[in-house]
Amino acid sequence: MALLKKLIYALALVIGFSAIGSTQGMESQFDKMLGGMFPASEPGAAALVAINGKIVYQKAFGMANLELDVKMEPDMVFEIGSITKQFTAVAVLMLMEQGKLSLDDDITKYIADYPTHGHHISIHHLLTHTSGIKSYTSMENWPPVWRLDYKPLELIDFFKNEPMDFEPGEAWSYNNSAYFILGYVIEKASGQPYGQFIEKNIFEPLGMKSSVYGSTSEIIKKRACGYQKNEGYINAEFLSLTQPYAAGSLMSTVGDLFIWNRAVRSNKLVKKESIDLAFTNYKLNNGNETNYGYGWGINEINGSPTLEHSGGIFGYVTNSIYLPDEDVFVALFLNCDCNDPGQVSTRMAAIAIGKPYPDQTSWISVEPDDLKKLVGVYDFADGSSRTVTLEGNQLYSQRTGSNKIKLFPTSKRTFSFENSLAGIEFRENGNEITASFTNRMNKTEGKKTDKPIAVLTEVQLDEEVLKNYTGVYEVTPDFEIAVTLENGKLMAQATGQPKFEIFPESRTKFFLKVVDARMEFIESDNGRFESFILHQGGQEITAKKKH
Repeated sequence: MALLKKLIYALALVIGFSAIGSTQGMESQFDKMLGGMFPASEPGAAALVAINGKIVYQKAFGMANLELDVKMEPDMVFEIGSITKQFTAVAVLMLMEQGKLSLDDDITKYIADYPTHGHHISIHHLLTHTSGIKSYTSMENWPPVWRLDYKPLELIDFFKNEPMDFEPGEAWSYNNSAYFILGYVIEKASGQPYGQFIEKNIFEPLGMKSSVYGSTSEIIKKRACGYQKNEGYINAEFLSLTQPYAAGSLMSTVGDLFIWNRAVRSNKLVKKESIDLAFTNYKLNNGNETNYGYGWGINEINGSPTLEHSGGIFGYVTNSIYLPDEDVFVALFLNCDCNDPGQVSTRMAAIAIGKPYPDQTSWISVEPDDLKKLVGVYDFADGSSRTVTLEGNQLYSQRTGSNKIKLFPTSKRTFSFENSLAGIEFRENGNEITASFTNRMNKTEGKKTDKPIAVLTEVQLDEEVLKNYTGVYEVTPDFEIAVTLENGKLMAQATGQPKFEIFPESRTKFFLKVVDARMEFIESDNGRFESFILHQGGQEITAKKKH
């Protein structure tokens, strides 16, 4: 459950017309992207693209059920995870219009004993992820109970006494507890269970015939099975759908989500002035924008505003993007949480509006001496650090704790990131070099420092020594790291991620080259290695070997 984050009218019409006119070209691009990402024998995806209210692309790839050899179809039903939050937000706005609640209502109006620590925590704070309440999905004691069926108040009792992360309105932090509470508010204000309210007041009137409040026990026609990936594919860990509730328990299809998009756009459920509240970029108490409204993230693609949201729940990941200026809608649902639909759906949206990702046609050649000037460690205003390195004539950027990514020059001092809308612009002012990093709406300024670039030296270890580290190490019940020995090389693969080689710098310490991370194996009293500590992004995470 996770999350995600808005041209001149005549130009939008031209783009819309040209995009529809070149549907065949788009289709081949989409087929190539999705077909390469979702092989026929593996978990798959359902995708939909609509322009000016008309579906121009709707296809499925891969498998819906691996055990029964059932192919994915475009109308398969998926758990949509946090896209649920859009429906919860609109339900709140419907009840607001009916006079049954106010966005300024304190949550104690609906949960009298909720400990607000002397703060006014409003429905608005819940909708915007600015309440400061602890999100239960980030609590260490949540995994042991996620199989249990809870009534709404029982789960609220589970997290309500946790200390607040910040005072209401002081910060933005994605919060499943907030939207869970909103589900209970809807129940109290409407007199109906949350799932029933959504089905009777949204799904049925709009004709969303394949959409339901999620259930693991009921027979749901055309349900795509959910998968996770360890060394191979496995059935997804069980999660009681009473747990995500109003934060992530709805099920739907890409086609039904398009019906939802048109209904929201045409104000079928609430007035324009009400839905505009959901699409407002709200600010914190200090005036900083949150890039979030009510249930929709606010972003842009190459200057075109977007309204979007992603979803992640055991076995499923989803993403939807709407570009109001061009009237383009994209939805992509996957039935394995081992892939990320965000990047490919954003790429599809960029193609649909005629503003595709930068590619080699826009890249230029830069003299090696000019590239060498940019090498170094940069500290940014958002607290991040990036190391820029040069290998041959290829420039790389690596944020602390993240992958090393190729940079491609679009001018002498501006570079685009490989397979991304992110970019970085370097500027020289005397002996000082600064950098401006942008990733869609996210922007931050940085400065080259005198910090040395860390260089780790690889040592040689015999295969017999390397065998001692192999095994599956558990970080959490649903996240493991498998260490294997392949052709004399030690490899590590985390759940849902590719396999990478790890390189020894000593008998117990290893490092990765693709990611700024190190693994330190801990030797027990019996001389065996039963755990390791992962050092990444300033964190230390312990993983214990499974037996």
